[in-house]
Amino acid sequence: PKGNYADLKKHGVMPEVSAAASFRSGAINFNTWILFIQYACCFGVELTMNNAAALYFKDEFGQSTESAAAIASIFGWMNLFARGLGGFFSDIANAKMGMRGRLWTQTIFLACEGALVLIFANSNSLGGAIVIMIFFSLFVQAAEGSSYGIVPYVDPPNTGSISGIVGAGGNTGAVGFGMGFR
Repeated sequence: PKGNYADLKKHGVMPEVSAAASFRSGAINFNTWILFIQYACCFGVELTMNNAAALYFKDEFGQSTESAAAIASIFGWMNLFARGLGGFFSDIANAKMGMRGRLWTQTIFLACEGALVLIFANSNSLGGAIVIMIFFSLFVQAAEGSSYGIVPYVDPPNTGSISGIVGAGGNTGAVGFGMGFR
């Protein structure tokens, strides 16, 4: 959008920054690591649910493997729109309250996700568990979308490095939560 990067760098409008320097700047920013943890708590949970939900429905509700897998797949289907909704609500909150609105949106999504996973884990009926899982999934995916509504503002010149670190938080969270199921 700003023009040809080679020309901008040649004329001194855009500074020459190495990938290592960009990564270092992103990695030493405390806010990057806060988002890393937050993303571990949404995308990490999603990956864990994708791995564990079918077995949960099979063991807890006596479903066949095929039926449990079909029910569990609903969690993933929410990705079709819920991540986008998270980003959309983050943008709306930003328009009204600035960055504070984005942060409140993220906080609300993560808090609802946490409450719903506890309710889901304690549900006693198959129908209730499915409905709760749908809402749980919506908040998980929305938290993911709202995370990337914040990332570009952490340190704009180093957004790529910060995105990579935050994204790695999701995989790290999946490993951590996955170990909890051992």
